[in-house]
Amino acid sequence: MRYLPLTETDREDMLARIGVPDVDALFSDVPAGKLLKEPLDLPRAKGELEVERILGRLSAKNTAAGAVPFFVGAGAYKHHVPATVDHLIQRSEFLTSYTPYQPEIAQGTLQYLFEFQTQVAALTGMEVANASMYDGSTGTAEAVLMAHRVTRRRKAVLSGGLHPHYTQVVETLSEMASDEVVALKPDVRATEDILSQIDDSVSCVVVQSPDVFGNLRDLKPIADKAHAHGALLIAVFTEVVSLGAVTPPGAQDADIVVGEGQSIGNALNFGGPYVGLFAAKSKYIRQMPGRLCGETVDADGRRGFVLTLSTREQHIRRDKATSNICTNSGLCVLAFTIHMTLLGQAGLSRLAEVNHANAVKLADALAGVKGVEVVNESFFNEFTLKLSKPAAEVVEAMAAKGILAGVPASRLKPGVGLDDLLIVANTEVNTDEDRAAFVAALAEVL
Repeated sequence: MRYLPLTETDREDMLARIGVPDVDALFSDVPAGKLLKEPLDLPRAKGELEVERILGRLSAKNTAAGAVPFFVGAGAYKHHVPATVDHLIQRSEFLTSYTPYQPEIAQGTLQYLFEFQTQVAALTGMEVANASMYDGSTGTAEAVLMAHRVTRRRKAVLSGGLHPHYTQVVETLSEMASDEVVALKPDVRATEDILSQIDDSVSCVVVQSPDVFGNLRDLKPIADKAHAHGALLIAVFTEVVSLGAVTPPGAQDADIVVGEGQSIGNALNFGGPYVGLFAAKSKYIRQMPGRLCGETVDADGRRGFVLTLSTREQHIRRDKATSNICTNSGLCVLAFTIHMTLLGQAGLSRLAEVNHANAVKLADALAGVKGVEVVNESFFNEFTLKLSKPAAEVVEAMAAKGILAGVPASRLKPGVGLDDLLIVANTEVNTDEDRAAFVAALAEVL
């Protein structure tokens, strides 16, 4: 479609048709003090070549994740994505397809969504999984809303180890629905007494493992206490590769499991799009948000796939809908499914082992640096350092030396006394040389 700018005559005709004297009249309801008195101080329009040059210079100021030793995590992780993944998802039938409104026609789409659900259920140790959410944070908020529907209660308890961004999303949706949220203070060493917060008024308890500080959590006692009071346990993760090594939440009696699937098949992509994973016990299937694909046979007895449940507002009366999510992260789901298929169970386990071993190497080396304390007793591929200087300053100094050292905890949760904490992730992409450079640079900075 060509873009043809409007002429003055066009504008006059449009204003006359809607019955206003000028464009300013369209903004008459905006308080006068809120309107700009003159245009924004922006450069005048430039040609395409000039714009490319300007944007190129701006882009060159960034340090790309793959250009230097990279130890940033805290919810988004740098992993190796096989070339096969990108090659396949760029096929036109995948890249340009949209949510099928006559789903049974799109058998290919339904099949990979079905396979994705199967993989997620197996990874999490749960009975059913849906065909994805937007990301881990919105999926967590949807899980809380689902727990409220199941229990007919309106109070959620959030662990102090839950990623602060996830907490904020839950709080935002809960505020709009007038639901109660008890968010515990940041729990750096996983010592919080979350059991004391559970009583007969609680709908659900939300616990992340590995948590935002890297600690592994034992979910079973929390599940037992929650169930004794008629509440649900929502288990959250941000690093899905951890499920290749740790006991899955389903085996710890979680009721709903939700998290971020970016680590498998999806690059960092400057923060998105990502893919939310969502699984639950089968008895709660009709309260799950999103959609579920199922397997069946056609009239000739051949294997086929159907959209079994899709209780969103476009398909059901608004008061009966379980979610306002209008589509899913389909291409990201496909990337996840392809990568997971390439790995298989043995490959995922091996990948998890390498991640954990690399993190242990780095933690052991950093523990010998003056002014550094590793606060975790257990972790997967991410842990927290207590530094002798503010972590934000250390990160800037390390970046000047060509090392992206991690995420200051104060960036995720400012103003609560976390200034000296640095969250560090170490995946399979880091080499021994990267780790040695990190340790040497940190010793110099401190």
